[in-house]
Amino acid sequence: MFDYTMLSRIQFTANITFHILFPTISIALSWFLFFFKVMYNKTKNKKWIEAYKLWVKIFALTFALGIVTGVTMSFQFGSNWPGFMETVGNIAGPLLAYEVLTSFFLEATFLGIMLFGMHKVSNALHTLATFLVAFGTTFSAFWIMSLNSWMQTPLGFEMRDGVAYPTNWIEIIFNPSMLDRLAHMLIASGLTTSFIIAGVASYQWLNNKKTPSVIVSIKVAVYAASTMSLMQLFSGDHLGLNTQKHQPAKLAAMEAMWETDTGMPLRLFAIPSTKERRNIFEIGIPKLGSLILTHKLNGEIKGLNDFKEHPPIIPLFFSFRAMFGIGILMLITSWIASIKIFRHGDINKFIAIMLFLMTFAGWLATILGWYIAEIGRQPYLVQGVLKTKDAAAIMPKQHIVASLTAYIITYIILLFAYIKTVFYIAKQSVINWYKITMSEA
Repeated sequence: MFDYTMLSRIQFTANITFHILFPTISIALSWFLFFFKVMYNKTKNKKWIEAYKLWVKIFALTFALGIVTGVTMSFQFGSNWPGFMETVGNIAGPLLAYEVLTSFFLEATFLGIMLFGMHKVSNALHTLATFLVAFGTTFSAFWIMSLNSWMQTPLGFEMRDGVAYPTNWIEIIFNPSMLDRLAHMLIASGLTTSFIIAGVASYQWLNNKKTPSVIVSIKVAVYAASTMSLMQLFSGDHLGLNTQKHQPAKLAAMEAMWETDTGMPLRLFAIPSTKERRNIFEIGIPKLGSLILTHKLNGEIKGLNDFKEHPPIIPLFFSFRAMFGIGILMLITSWIASIKIFRHGDINKFIAIMLFLMTFAGWLATILGWYIAEIGRQPYLVQGVLKTKDAAAIMPKQHIVASLTAYIITYIILLFAYIKTVFYIAKQSVINWYKITMSEA
């Protein structure tokens, strides 16, 4: 059914799906920790340091899984995709090395102080360590997004005998889509982490731990989510314009746009037929698609039939709508919670349940966003430079199936254990609070 290239793609998809969950949290969570620590230093209110102590444990767990899954994923460049490094290793190799040298070492150096040095070093040094870990995680995202964006919109290189050689590192690092994609990813990280903090804190609140640290965690996360959900709309719009300019085939697939036309409708739903190369059924709002994608009511959008090669339509079309739908749901949820908390100054059961149910919504949206980015580049691994089929290792399919099965089983177990551990830590915090309360009584 699947050849070795497709099986390798599925295996890499499984790896990146699992891996991306953890950096998405650790990038923004480190900044939340820094905020909690600064607020404690400023106010000396124990609610801030209690929130810090809870979430630094979850950060340590998340960071560890992110490192392990990242190493596993990088092995596949050699095992499953040797053609990638053979062709563009002169660019990909240094960018990955910069990430390790400038970011990972920085995080690893100060992580120990952040996790274990609160009562062993000065408060100023501990706060600085927290900041440097946060800065390191963000800087790590900078390099990874630079490489991934270069694969989407490559620039600053020349091909010699089928091998890419860098000619301008500024153009490589700050390629045409890099800043837009970096901003979109960082905001997604903040939004995802905000809902996880709000959801887990709401779980504590529902278990009758209505302490100042829990309440302040919910408030900070909700206000952050409501702000970043609006920021993500603007970021997504800007990224869409960038995609329209540099990857029009991807955009046409996302919108199931077959023929080049002006005044394109916004397709809310459609049933694309790849065989007939048209939409069998569609529901749309006239001209709104062109207005959103070109900022002109009668703006022209190039259709799929004008491209010799284009990415698969069905996964892109439905993934984009699912991602956008989850994003809108996150926006509505965060704003309802923000307004209610602002008006009443407190949490109620309705808000807590709503936030708890949305705990991992950001994960789903982030995964769908990565699928759109990566599938939308097909049939290329590096847009216009290296096709996916030319980079895959030729190996027996049963070998890939065996390793893929092992990966999936391991990842399912680890994901279950991670989620269970996060709520276990939160629950233990509730139990410890009860013990302290009872002893004081």
